[in-house]
Amino acid sequence: MPAPVEFSTLDLPLEERIERWEGHNADVLIGLRCRMLEVKQLEATGTNLRLESMDLARVVGTSHVVERDAELIRQHPSDSVMLYFSLVGDAFFYSEDGIRAVGPGQGLLLDADTAFMRGFSNGLEELVVKMPRSLFADVSGAASLVGPTMFDFSPSGNVYAAALARQVGRATGRDAAPPDEHAILELVSVLTTGARANLNSAHRAAARSFIEQRLPDASLSAAQVARAVGISARHLSRVFADDGISVPKYILERRLARAHALLTAPLDASVTTADIARSCGFSSATYFSKSFVARFGHRATDVRRDAVIMRSAG
Repeated sequence: MPAPVEFSTLDLPLEERIERWEGHNADVLIGLRCRMLEVKQLEATGTNLRLESMDLARVVGTSHVVERDAELIRQHPSDSVMLYFSLVGDAFFYSEDGIRAVGPGQGLLLDADTAFMRGFSNGLEELVVKMPRSLFADVSGAASLVGPTMFDFSPSGNVYAAALARQVGRATGRDAAPPDEHAILELVSVLTTGARANLNSAHRAAARSFIEQRLPDASLSAAQVARAVGISARHLSRVFADDGISVPKYILERRLARAHALLTAPLDASVTTADIARSCGFSSATYFSKSFVARFGHRATDVRRDAVIMRSAG
């Protein structure tokens, strides 16, 4: 799993910040023109993660305006769909069909090749998903978007949108927990179809989100997951079997993936391999060691040692 890459304007010369920020966005997401609301210098940081089929990002910045107009779209077409999840700060979104206010807990789904403007009067923190239009058509059943759509991912809002935001947030946060790309695709599908097309996808996506939150709990079981989703354990088993995996096997795979990510992360040297195993829900060190070798072909202690050596050499 590739590691997130961070880019920040904070250490750049003041006169270069906007141009470099525009260049960064064009490279990793979409081309945007950036303007300041007041005579201030832009402070912005982007944490970006490129997956096999999509791009994820976390963006933090001071007040500014971004614009993607028709000329920029002609010069740099994206052929993609964007999902924005607002975490901090009030914003506006302007497009051909009007202006919308967007606050924390609200999200936007839009075609990146439709002109728009976004403004952040008090700064922002947001999560982003960029998905090729062809892939979005596959998971949503929609060949194109009618127009920008808002959705609610707050705790009292759409449960699938909230689960999707959690997936992206964990993948681009400080812990950088490896995301479940399949679950993200299912959640996008459920969010855009209203779960009408395939209830099994909705149940599977909700179950995966619940599992991701509870991985550190060594007592996590299929029965607990089923209760959380609101279906029987037998039904949950069938839902995962349709995807070619059992619930316990899926939980194990996610725990091992998280453990591997933590073993290669820049953690304090006092954090042991056993500590990492426990934090990922393994109550038995022996079981963790055997499972890790079977999955990755290397001992966990060797992976941690090699990661420490590489960081020291760098």
